[in-house]
Amino acid sequence: MREFNYSAIREQKWDSDILGLVAAIYKEAGKQELYLKQKPEALEKLVEIAKVQSTEASNAIEGIVTTSTRIKQLVEEKTTPRNRDEQEIAGYRDALNIIHESFDAIPITRNYILQLHKIMYSHMNNPMAGQTKNVQNYISARYPDGHTEILFTPLAPFETPEALDRICEEYNRVIGNYEIEPLIAIPVFIHDFLCIHPFNDGNGRMSR
Repeated sequence: MREFNYSAIREQKWDSDILGLVAAIYKEAGKQELYLKQKPEALEKLVEIAKVQSTEASNAIEGIVTTSTRIKQLVEEKTTPRNRDEQEIAGYRDALNIIHESFDAIPITRNYILQLHKIMYSHMNNPMAGQTKNVQNYISARYPDGHTEILFTPLAPFETPEALDRICEEYNRVIGNYEIEPLIAIPVFIHDFLCIHPFNDGNGRMSR
């Protein structure tokens, strides 16, 4: 977890299911270009539906919920947040919109990751918004009898900034050199991001 060498991905062997999925995604991406030319309105409608569903699901995983009607209104910016959960949802919406609108212009760097984290908390008072964690965090499981168990210990706070820099550098290097397929490098990057768990709060939503 403290060594990041994305060139080693080339030595991995991938089963036929994964390779088949990668091929299918590229095939559908090609169809998308055709839809953009022939039916741009239909594709835009699908994008808006996906934003609503993504926002609802990604926040619900973390226990951040509101009604489906309110989710749709918040995503479409037709209302303002009424409570803490809706503030978090609105911030997620803002970060997601920036990514949708400018994904091809956003560099993969620690500073931009911190900026997106700050945007995600822009509707609430979070003193750690846009900053890496200042306390050790843990991945734990809570069992029906009430006891908890630490399953995984992410990197310490003092290790986090450098580790974020390293995974960004490695990702940019292998993508820039056309060394690794993006659809393989991206989940590796997300895995490392979650192992680092760079923030006090919001790691899961940032990764998604």
